[in-house]
Amino acid sequence: MASSELKERLITKAEHSSLDKKPKTIVELINSMQDEIQRALPKHIKADRIARIAITAVRNNDKLKACDPISFIAALMQSSQLGLEPNTPLGQAYLIPYGREAQFQLGYKGMIDLCRRSGEFKMIYAHEVHKNDEFEYELGVHKDLRHKPARGERGEVTYYYACYHLKDGGYDFDVMSKEDVLKHRDKYSPSAKSGNKSPWLTDFDAMAKKTILKKLLKFAPVSVEVTRFISQDETIKKEIDEDMSIVQPLDIDIDAVAVEEIKEEGAEVVK
Repeated sequence: MASSELKERLITKAEHSSLDKKPKTIVELINSMQDEIQRALPKHIKADRIARIAITAVRNNDKLKACDPISFIAALMQSSQLGLEPNTPLGQAYLIPYGREAQFQLGYKGMIDLCRRSGEFKMIYAHEVHKNDEFEYELGVHKDLRHKPARGERGEVTYYYACYHLKDGGYDFDVMSKEDVLKHRDKYSPSAKSGNKSPWLTDFDAMAKKTILKKLLKFAPVSVEVTRFISQDETIKKEIDEDMSIVQPLDIDIDAVAVEEIKEEGAEVVK
């Protein structure tokens, strides 16, 4: 089936289903679109499993239920085409509600998995550093990092770091203090303060490690494929295609949405 034909069928079903905004709308939409979803998935991934995961995610999050059905299916397709399971304990990827739109987010485990699958990395990892650990790093011409976790009580987390070793021998690392991670979260993910079940609220360490990994990979000498994987992170899309990476993301004011969500929750808006 041609990409344009598949897109038209998916959009037609989604638009017809979007007339009813009751909580079951997205669930019914997913069930009705399994054939179309399967055609857009990698062959080794079955639509019924993706449907079960998505339905569980919707049933566990009232705000996700209320999202625009097309944006939800688009986020689901992004995750599925990357071979990642969203909103599961695996922490590979997340479907996050932003107002009435669903956003696709990579988890740090999903980011590592995609990098490993590219075949370019010998090793890639991220860790948290605790107060009682032995930890030191040096920048400059000869970069170096040493981390020895403490035995017994390690204390509170103070730093996060990520490191990669390429198969061609190249390597690099980056470090962020916990305070820097918090500043990054508050600047780029303001809705983490709202009650939208953001992974920043449910798994802070995982999101901190994703942050430092993404920062490290931004200037890594990697292929277009890896760059394409990472560019899909934290995007909202309103079209559906056999290749979701070519669909342009929606330009949305996430800050404005976050403020409205925080107000709805009755929390203080910090300016």
